[in-house]
Amino acid sequence: MQQIKRFCVGHWQLMLLTGLIFALWSTPVVIPLKILIVLLHELSHAGMTLLTGGAVESLSINPQQGGEVLSRGGNRFLTLSAGYCGSLMIGVTLFVLALRTNWDRYVMTLLAGVILVATALYVRELFAFAFGIVTGGLMIGSAKYMPLSLNDLVLRVIGLSSMIFVPYDIFSDTIARSYLRSDARMLAEEFGGPTLFWGGAWFAIALAVIGLCLRHGLGHDSNIKLRRGPPKNQRT
Repeated sequence: MQQIKRFCVGHWQLMLLTGLIFALWSTPVVIPLKILIVLLHELSHAGMTLLTGGAVESLSINPQQGGEVLSRGGNRFLTLSAGYCGSLMIGVTLFVLALRTNWDRYVMTLLAGVILVATALYVRELFAFAFGIVTGGLMIGSAKYMPLSLNDLVLRVIGLSSMIFVPYDIFSDTIARSYLRSDARMLAEEFGGPTLFWGGAWFAIALAVIGLCLRHGLGHDSNIKLRRGPPKNQRT
């Protein structure tokens, strides 16, 4: 009982945030956040294509929370696997950095830079272009003008939402509805094995990574500490 009490005291903000995300998940309020998570998914495809020697022709997302990357070359197995696995790792990284460091403004600026550069280079459609430019601009504005605690909160929301969305999306698109034209379906067609196998493997990996993240990343206290001014003995 004491351990449960200490956990609740040390992580009440995270528990509240998780509850709010789940409560609002099916409402229009979180649609921009969902589209951002889809963008991270597509950026993962694009990034792995470039890392394995391929070329990205275009990247698109839409208001229905779908997305697509058209590419040439690269390692097909890795690029197909990178969507879910890559966005999961982005989410975990953002979440842990927000929890355990004070680099929030730098991380927000870096994320904004990646989104803006990818938008300028690869996005051709109006909605996706506007979403990328507005999102990147808001992130830069937040990093420059908003308090450190707010940047911390935003990164936690993005990271936590990506962590939640990945296993949910994997289960929905590759296990519950294995007939969909998903990354797992394309992987099965090109490399063999049933869609359920690839979806199940990604689902297990996602749960394991999330479990490790929560076990080793939370620490004893994950609550955001609000500061009215800079710490003592720190130059400003």
